[in-house]
Amino acid sequence: MAAIVYFLCALTGLAAFVLLLRSWLHTRARLLFWSALCFFGIALTNVLLVVDKLVVGAATDLRTPRLVVALVAVLLLVFGLIWEED
Repeated sequence: MAAIVYFLCALTGLAAFVLLLRSWLHTRARLLFWSALCFFGIALTNVLLVVDKLVVGAATDLRTPRLVVALVAVLLLVFGLIWEED
């Protein structure tokens, strides 16, 4: 059951990334671009979670790379919010 939840979280983050990127390509609103990058990082974090929990198991701990990717994703969104002038 946990595998399904992990996979659905990764899929949801990827879907949000695609939708935000499509909207950015249509409108060129910078905040959509930064939000899309953030959700790409969130999707990548969830993919790393799937790999950590289901593929490598207890042999390797990917907690630190997951947290670094999540931090970079959130910092990208914070940067976009600060940089946005409108």
